[in-house]
Amino acid sequence: MRISEAEQAAMHRALALGETVRGRTSPNPPVGAVILDADGALAGEGATSPAGGAHAEVNALEDAGERARGGTAVVTLEPCAHTGKTGPCVAALADAGIVKVIFAVDDPNPEAAGGAATLRERGIEVVAGISREDAEHGALRAWLHALRSARPFVTWKFAASLDGRVAAADRTARWISSPASRADAHALRAKVDAIVVGSGTVLADDPHLTVRDSDDALRDHQPLRVVLDRRHRIPQTAQVLDTAAETLVLDTAVPRFALKALYDRGVRHALLEGGPTLAGAFIEAECVDEVVAYLAPILLGAGPAALNDAGMTTIGEALRLSVESITPIGDDVKVVGRPRWSTHVTEE
Repeated sequence: MRISEAEQAAMHRALALGETVRGRTSPNPPVGAVILDADGALAGEGATSPAGGAHAEVNALEDAGERARGGTAVVTLEPCAHTGKTGPCVAALADAGIVKVIFAVDDPNPEAAGGAATLRERGIEVVAGISREDAEHGALRAWLHALRSARPFVTWKFAASLDGRVAAADRTARWISSPASRADAHALRAKVDAIVVGSGTVLADDPHLTVRDSDDALRDHQPLRVVLDRRHRIPQTAQVLDTAAETLVLDTAVPRFALKALYDRGVRHALLEGGPTLAGAFIEAECVDEVVAYLAPILLGAGPAALNDAGMTTIGEALRLSVESITPIGDDVKVVGRPRWSTHVTEE
């Protein structure tokens, strides 16, 4: 079904609004919503509040006020039809006098789904699937994956030399990547719910695992810091145990157990920053959904590689990535790819 230029522009704006709250809404989805008045002019907009707060539609309706009556709601996700910590969005839309709802993606959550049918029962026109691909690859990507797989979406991030080393032979690693890459990595941290490392990384590097601004100040929102420490090795003096952010220490080295525990805590997007051993375990368990690599134009010749044993012994078992982007960043190159778990490399 065709929509107007104003409605399509509203969907583009809603997608952008969802991006502004990525990493701040879990376990709820980062949704954007725009309200157009009866004449098709912008009346209000909003995005999902932190967990326990208003959904995007309610925030947009509040912004629009009486101008919502007779208007159109444009939302990135199907409005919910259930009562949780807040009331159902379909009721809020109907009560506000909305006559048409346009959304991008069907809600996969069985508890919240059914909003489109409820809206139609109330005599509201519904248009579904507008900009679905953009929405599924945007702010909603990790949340949709988590709901469909019952585990967090996992991004593995690392910085390495051009010959694949994450540290020199003497284990020094600061600084392989450029300041621009490090700033970009902090921006990535700001968009996730949790940062995951192993005890080996804590013992070797004593990382802080916080999100900082360019002036090195802590940001107001910090993701959960997670340490997998099966052998109870990390000292109480570790920086990761300070009060800058919440920290969860898990007594396991099994990725799937760890991810189940994080999912149950509301984590929908986890950033894996552990060393090559932990990365290998996650790869072997097929628990990596995205790879973000910052490659510096230096050669080290020796030192630990980015990835240790991941259960692959021949070229036929190698894991191929679908490259999504290659971006120059500072002196480095940022490569983003998605593992193709359904197919392994075939010998040619």
